Amino acid sequence: MKLRATTVIACGLIVLAASAQKEMRTVWETKLGHKVEFSGTGTEERGYSYSATDKEITVFDNATGATKWTGRWKDLVPKMRKIDELIPFWESDALFLFDRKTGKDQLAVLDMATGKLLWNTETYQNVSEESIVYVPEEDAFAITLKDKLVWVMAKTGEEKWSTSKFKGTVGRYVVIGNKELVMVNFQPEGLKALLSGYKNQIVRIDLSNGNIIWENTYVGRAERKVISRDFIYNLDVADDKVVLRMNGLQVYDLNTGANLWSAAFDYTPDGVVGAPSGARKFGVYHAVADPVVVGDDMYVLDMSNRKSQYIKKYDRNSGKLLWTSPEIKGGARAIPNMFVSGDKVVLQVGGAVEAQAYIYKREPDGQGGWKIVQEWRVWHPIVKPCGIQAFNTNDGSFAWESERFKKGITNALMMDNNLIVCSGKELYRMDMATGAEAFTVPVSKGGVGLAQQIMAFQDKVVVVGDKGVSTFNMTTGEPVAMGKYKKSEVEAVEGDRLIMKTAKADIACFNLNDCTFQEYRARNEATTSMSTDGNFVYVYDKRNVIKLATR
Repeated sequence: MKLRATTVIACGLIVLAASAQKEMRTVWETKLGHKVEFSGTGTEERGYSYSATDKEITVFDNATGATKWTGRWKDLVPKMRKIDELIPFWESDALFLFDRKTGKDQLAVLDMATGKLLWNTETYQNVSEESIVYVPEEDAFAITLKDKLVWVMAKTGEEKWSTSKFKGTVGRYVVIGNKELVMVNFQPEGLKALLSGYKNQIVRIDLSNGNIIWENTYVGRAERKVISRDFIYNLDVADDKVVLRMNGLQVYDLNTGANLWSAAFDYTPDGVVGAPSGARKFGVYHAVADPVVVGDDMYVLDMSNRKSQYIKKYDRNSGKLLWTSPEIKGGARAIPNMFVSGDKVVLQVGGAVEAQAYIYKREPDGQGGWKIVQEWRVWHPIVKPCGIQAFNTNDGSFAWESERFKKGITNALMMDNNLIVCSGKELYRMDMATGAEAFTVPVSKGGVGLAQQIMAFQDKVVVVGDKGVSTFNMTTGEPVAMGKYKKSEVEAVEGDRLIMKTAKADIACFNLNDCTFQEYRARNEATTSMSTDGNFVYVYDKRNVIKLATR
């Protein structure tokens, strides 16, 4: 009887998959008067996007695809006949244009909405996207140069002040009072060769003149993801305290900058995952779980020693260390998740981390010449060793360990005090107090191959497989729905929509309610961009821009 029920479910899944393969609806398609070499997609609220080459640009309306304005760079910026790099700063409606010449870089800034030239200069050399930060509260740019930080008004290019006392690029910041910032610096990979005398700095600065009110140091590596540009740390100000969440917690006095207490550890994921061939920019993220706060207690991972790792429990008000756990077994290279429930702290040791890379290659074009291949890649490699370990919250003593995940883990979720873990081949629900298994289900029941990662949606576990997407009942483990697709990676998730993208830029939009999906077969070397609301996908293809609906 059980076999028959399983067979019926499997047949139902096959029917769903067979009926799901619909083409995504085309909202509009616009043929441009030039090729697509650079592109950028604005939000639906902003209402416009752009496509450009090294000699011209078109800005188009998101709703209709109609051209808002177009022009050649030599007409828009008389000193530039071509560009080597284009950087959009959407918050400021500004396009930064660069004509790179050794020692004589030309920099121009256009109003993105109108194409009007705002300002241009030869003063700033070796400036890149990593060295420019827009501060909307002051409508100004903080630009990092080799020997100083300059403060430049966005609309006019007027330089208000510069300081050599702040090294590196402006990272997270908080506006304080009237024209003051508390801010953290960071040193992007691309600027390491340019910056001398760099050190970790957290400062309070007067924006009217660039004077440093106070300065201190911090532990860890402040970073932005190399592709998505998300910050991977947080900075807050509350009750006359500055709180930096980076590899733990660091707390400073807002008025003096003095260290109040710290529970942070220096950790870098160097060597955890190897960079792909041709990577110009590369980063590994979510290799260490964020601190977990429960009431007045805070649990932090100490990963500063490559050979030995520990959990440490602190009083989050005073920073007092309450206990240190025994050494985490197995010499963990990554601990992506830490959960606290009841009287247990549970660790996911190893498993999927996030990697991002900008890849640039020069390859033969098959006709005796060369072509440039660029790839903006986000993927989730598995880091070993793997396992699940639990510790007691009262004293940090070892509680239990599961032997199920020695060979691999994708990732783990905590739902209603239960742990949902996937080994890649099996899906488990476990009791966090004891490690007892409530169910074990082969992910093959979902019909989409081995699991790459799992996520939660309503009362279901979503399994992203190497052949599509399936869902399982979170309580019973029974398969619910599936949609078969080809090998692809998660591009974006928004509400009940999940976008998968192949290496050749084909895309499929899955409805997580029933795993049906719509797809679009892109041409080779097309680029795609999902709207921030998840309702549309923009495809940039040679001389065309296509807007597709995901619903």
